[in-house]
Amino acid sequence: MSDSIKHKCKSLRLAYVADIYEKIPFESPEQYLAVLLQQELDLREAAKGERLIKKAKFMNEKELTDYQWGDQIRFPPQLNRESLESLHFIKKKENVILTGAPGTGKSHLVTALGRKACRNGYEVRFYRVADLVELLEKSWKEGRFQSLRNKFKKVDMVILDEMGYVPFNKDGAELLFQLISDWYEQKSLVITSNLEFSQWNRIFVDARLTAALVDRVIHHAHILSFTGDSYRVKHALSNHQL
Repeated sequence: MSDSIKHKCKSLRLAYVADIYEKIPFESPEQYLAVLLQQELDLREAAKGERLIKKAKFMNEKELTDYQWGDQIRFPPQLNRESLESLHFIKKKENVILTGAPGTGKSHLVTALGRKACRNGYEVRFYRVADLVELLEKSWKEGRFQSLRNKFKKVDMVILDEMGYVPFNKDGAELLFQLISDWYEQKSLVITSNLEFSQWNRIFVDARLTAALVDRVIHHAHILSFTGDSYRVKHALSNHQL
């Protein structure tokens, strides 16, 4: 391949044409050009999705293809597996709340949905709640809290994993409340928790703040309940039996 073609592709900002143009079968000029340009677009979208996944900072690489759908999930009447996987809730700025015992697949599912959302062009951020509160407290002490809030302006979906595992102090709870208030009806919030909403006062020390937070979270929300035993425990026991 001549350097001239590479240079022209670079000038036109065609990132992939120079690498793929020889691999496309030629049937007619129109067909060849259509396939070539479509592959350029497809590869650009794939690369964008991977960049968004990197920015989201997921804790692992769980995917929907690996997820074991079973009868451990109770869906609300207005939502099913198909509509959840379609990600329409993000476009509608609706929340999804997953509650249930540890190890029942909540974190895997929200990570997989988040990674799919990135590949569909959505800006996603993933946080363990305890890590986010620690970040908020640090930014407040250093005078960067407003700057941190601004970083979420273009984000479409925020995943808060493990709400309820660690209680917060009053300052941390109030900072998290401010952030969730910012996101209310502006973006889709996805939360996993091992606690029912009635038990969230264990995390947030102030009863009024807890009530206001829950009110914002459950408005426009789909609530999924997870039941059954921990996958990790079951697999550990089955391995032990072998």
